[in-house]
Amino acid sequence: MAAPEKILQLLERFGMFYDQLHSPDYNETELRNEYVNPFFEILGWDVINKQGYSQAYREVIHEAKLKRDDSTKHPDYAFRIGRETKFFVETKKPAVNINKNPNPALQLRSYIWTSKLPLGILTDFEEFAVYDGRFKPNKSDKASTARILYIKYNEYPEKWDKIESIFAKESILKGSFDEYAEKTKTKKGTTEVDDEFLKEISRWREILARNIALRNKKLSTRELNWVVQKTIDRIIFLRITEDREIEEEFQLQKIAEGKNVYQRLRRIFLSADDKYNSGLFHFRKEPDREGMHDELSLNLSIDDNILKDITKNLYYPDSPYAFAVMPADILGQVYEQFLGKVIRLTPSHQAKVEDKPEVKKAGGVYYTPTYIVDYIVKNTLGKILKDKNPDEVSKIKILDPACGSGSFLIVAYQLLLD
Repeated sequence: MAAPEKILQLLERFGMFYDQLHSPDYNETELRNEYVNPFFEILGWDVINKQGYSQAYREVIHEAKLKRDDSTKHPDYAFRIGRETKFFVETKKPAVNINKNPNPALQLRSYIWTSKLPLGILTDFEEFAVYDGRFKPNKSDKASTARILYIKYNEYPEKWDKIESIFAKESILKGSFDEYAEKTKTKKGTTEVDDEFLKEISRWREILARNIALRNKKLSTRELNWVVQKTIDRIIFLRITEDREIEEEFQLQKIAEGKNVYQRLRRIFLSADDKYNSGLFHFRKEPDREGMHDELSLNLSIDDNILKDITKNLYYPDSPYAFAVMPADILGQVYEQFLGKVIRLTPSHQAKVEDKPEVKKAGGVYYTPTYIVDYIVKNTLGKILKDKNPDEVSKIKILDPACGSGSFLIVAYQLLLD
């Protein structure tokens, strides 16, 4: 089938203004408005939400305003069916050589790999590159690594059928996108984000446990387990809030560049206690607050090199993770596995990490798949919410008596919001 007339008109305009479009003054916002938005509208997507859907159900989510060129936060576009994201699109201005420059590809791949999406698109309209999201990004990768399709703008007319058959909204509804993703899938060199993140935080636990046990001889086994877990939880929480623009950007990275890292980290923890009023940061005794406050963590001694190692692997380009787009269920699955191990102290006060006895007996840790969580919440809470007005909904309380990572509570909360 021939390319639509609207695509041919876009191509003609792009060719006519080619030199102007490649000037340093022409920016990504102009490119998206003039070329990328129309391109995907031709593929059947409601790019600017003409249907007037709420944010939760928009077909295309625009995140470009939240991102800087040198940071890894949000992709420019998320294309969705219902509330399920199918692929991301990252744009660059035409002056950027997508074919050779590895940085834009690494940025896109961190988004799709962290989100467990099979495919993502990198484009400046002049070039259209599709990447496989199942390969872990590495800062030494070339622009061509994990790239499975590359088309120049003058090839759009002859290859339009290919683009349309994969990325048109109708094609996705008919299953063509999923078929293509499965057909291009290869096990060689692929690795899942949850497996890698579990390896990463398990390594942190090992090095923190050994160092804290060495430098803090009076800690009991229980106290050691507690402070190691809390330290990891707090660092991950703060790093995620940076990418989601709740906390100051690069704050953990900055404190790791100097000396006395843990003393400076404690100041951030105390500030978070004032800000969030949560159990994660609870260092001061408060008369109206239940639970023991944490006096243990503030008196710890941790070597700088340990914390520098951890923080280095949380930031681009050393980190492959895009924390702003990491789904809650991935964090949940990782934590279920992570909590299946425990730290043991030897008679000489050395730390050893091993499986919990109950995990050994059960043959591993089991996590409830997301689709089952969705089904159960829909058929319990969903039925209770029928015909309820907002005032009635606000009085509903939800208890998960077997709460592990909180996956049921997160889905229930989302259902209440919707």
